[in-house]
Amino acid sequence: MPDIKYNDLKKYLKELGPAQFAQVYLIHGEEFLYRKALEELLNIMVPGSKKEFNYEPIDGIEGDFLSGIEKLNTFSFMSGITVVAFCDSGIFYSKNEESKLLEKAKEAFGNKDMKKASKHLAGLLSILNLTYDDISKGERKSVLKESSDLLSDDKWLDELIGYSQNKSLSIPPPPLNNSELLHKTILKGFPKGNHLIITTDYVDKRRALFKSIKECGVIIDCSVPKGERHADRQVQETILYEYMRATLAENGKSANKEVFKAIYEKTGFDMRVFSGNLEKLINYVGTQKQITIDDVKSILKRTKSDPIYEFTNAIADRNLEQALFYMGSLISGDVYPLQILAAMVNQIRRLLVVKDFTESTYGRVWYQGINYNQFRDNVMPALIEYDNALAEQIEQWDIVLVNEKASKGKKKKKPKSGLFIVKNPGNPYPVYQTLLKSENYTKAELINNLQLLGKADLRFKRSEQLPKLICEDVIINICR
Repeated sequence: MPDIKYNDLKKYLKELGPAQFAQVYLIHGEEFLYRKALEELLNIMVPGSKKEFNYEPIDGIEGDFLSGIEKLNTFSFMSGITVVAFCDSGIFYSKNEESKLLEKAKEAFGNKDMKKASKHLAGLLSILNLTYDDISKGERKSVLKESSDLLSDDKWLDELIGYSQNKSLSIPPPPLNNSELLHKTILKGFPKGNHLIITTDYVDKRRALFKSIKECGVIIDCSVPKGERHADRQVQETILYEYMRATLAENGKSANKEVFKAIYEKTGFDMRVFSGNLEKLINYVGTQKQITIDDVKSILKRTKSDPIYEFTNAIADRNLEQALFYMGSLISGDVYPLQILAAMVNQIRRLLVVKDFTESTYGRVWYQGINYNQFRDNVMPALIEYDNALAEQIEQWDIVLVNEKASKGKKKKKPKSGLFIVKNPGNPYPVYQTLLKSENYTKAELINNLQLLGKADLRFKRSEQLPKLICEDVIINICR
């Protein structure tokens, strides 16, 4: 049957009868959501006290995989069904996903969840058949070659290894092709009344295991796009909003979209924090049925970690108040002032290139107030032409250098696309937004802003003034 989206799970469970339980369920995606989905599914399959005798959870890292397989293949003497669950499983991970696991460990470490971070690290070392000593300071970059970008500042890994060793956390033995064994077990089938549930944050749809589960069972998709595109953020907000509505309704409460936006602004897309904040609000309002923005302001603290693009958007919008706010938020979140300066340089340079397009012969099709459909149909082709012409110009500028390198036996390289406006022709909306924002500045102002940023860079290197104050000064001069 087709995949079930998390938002459709309640409908599926409502229509599900005891004789209709699938042999196997795969619940994958966002950790908070797949744990909620597991809880809701178990409440139907093994409700109440039945869990004690008819449900066996097996931890994905520390659990005994083979004993789980054995239990699935054994006829039960207990009344009712038997459910075995491989929880937080890494069954789809392989050596090829080294950087994914290390990134998850780093993310959990950044969230101060050392237990979760150490589990991800142990899972990675298990898959790679390594020890903690194998990734010591002097060895790690040669061993973890696929993850060099995550190790540019590796103090976090030193702390995590120290934590794991101090807690005497063992590394599980390397999996003996567990994926293949489970694939064959599923195709063979379990004794009647035995059911398997797998929860995981990652699946590989090309694998035979995934295909066998799709053929013999039900897949519950709890995935949420992690990107920062407009479409990704819409999906994230929709999931959080529906979750808020359902949670509040269960507790006899309600809140409008303005309240949702106020909560979201304080948390961002963090399901665990968002859920905790809803619980705080429910307890805070007591018998009050409607949650208000004043309630949100009274009880919730801002925990959202602002991405750098929020800051650069404020610069492009020429919004001084927002730019200063996000700068402070970024510095509080351990982003270095020099990184903030570099982000401003990139944004102003990008706006300057866009301004050059709009004032060129290619940009005749652009005008202030153009709607998105007209932009997509008329302006995007002109932008692509402009980028192609820019690429040719860059090649001409570099021709002497290229010939010099060619004479030394080096191959000619394509121009880098740092100055190109259209990064992805299939996604015009961000480009449309950039052109709209470019109208906030004149070309002369943008050139002057680059000069201001150059002077600020020198002040960073030569002045004893606090870096934050230098950033504030240049932001005020740019946005005023």
